Amino acid sequence: MPRLLIVDDDDSMRKLLRARLESSYEITDTSDPEEGIVLALQLKPDAILLDLMMPRYSGFEVCQTLSSMSFTRRIPVFIVSGESSERYRAFCENLGAKGFFQKPVDFPMLQKALAAVIGGSHAVRRPEARVRLKAMLKLSGVDSGGAPLDLTTVTENVTPNGFLCACHARMKEGAVVEVYFASDGKHFVGRAQVARVDWPGTQGQICDFQFIGKPADWVLP
Repeated sequence: MPRLLIVDDDDSMRKLLRARLESSYEITDTSDPEEGIVLALQLKPDAILLDLMMPRYSGFEVCQTLSSMSFTRRIPVFIVSGESSERYRAFCENLGAKGFFQKPVDFPMLQKALAAVIGGSHAVRRPEARVRLKAMLKLSGVDSGGAPLDLTTVTENVTPNGFLCACHARMKEGAVVEVYFASDGKHFVGRAQVARVDWPGTQGQICDFQFIGKPADWVLP
């Protein structure tokens, strides 16, 4: 089933949303907005239902953060809030939200909106199953500044045609590297292109690499 993430500090509201939607969606929920961002990165849900008024971080900040990160910006976010839709709808949509539902929620309308954004894109956004499998890799090429790149890294998130890993070098989407298994640095896997870069320029930078053509030898068939 499509995945749905609910971020709301109101326990009763999370339970109500789960009860009304769990027949159609695989649901994960949290009361912590910071954990919500982490779960969005980890799970890549098909849609997110987000409250506005929460402790420490507001729904406005969470929505803006999700819309600004390459790994989450394509995930549809719907605001579900007790605040006035007339007052906040336009502002939330400018932050990247796909819709605003004021509590008490009109569930037929919410289900229709979710179906509209998920129905045609569910298979597109997750074309390959990701597997938690550890592999040490060596990446060779040049970084975004033209400097030689010779980096050893570890991936624990792979697909038959790519991998996700920490990468501290300066990288941009579209950059191409040669990939080797790091055991001897000579076991060539294939050439891969950077599909996404998250948290660019920070110690936590993560790159999503997709192989160009079928890899010669890879951890998944």
